[in-house]
Amino acid sequence: MKISEIVQKTGVQAINDFRDKNVDRVYISDMVSDIITGAKPNSILVTLQTHKSLIAAANLVNVPMIVIVRGRRPADDVVELATKVGIGLFTSDLDTWGYAKKLTELGF
Repeated sequence: MKISEIVQKTGVQAINDFRDKNVDRVYISDMVSDIITGAKPNSILVTLQTHKSLIAAANLVNVPMIVIVRGRRPADDVVELATKVGIGLFTSDLDTWGYAKKLTELGF
């Protein structure tokens, strides 16, 4: 499913400009080491975290979309780094469970 379709159907807000890539799975974690060892390419990463290490980990495993839950927003330098490496950042006012339910309804 295209990122733009997920944005439209789940109501997340874009934090940066994003490339409309395909995603085909979801990974939920707040630990960088877990993201590196568990996330797969083309995943939506759902997390509470907003730091630069998150972007580095997501880039390492080729994650094109990060949804930060509970309305959190990263600092400008984190947004710049995500944009530079081609990762779309999004925010949702829902908690992790609430956003995961929306993704499940979409068939993830």
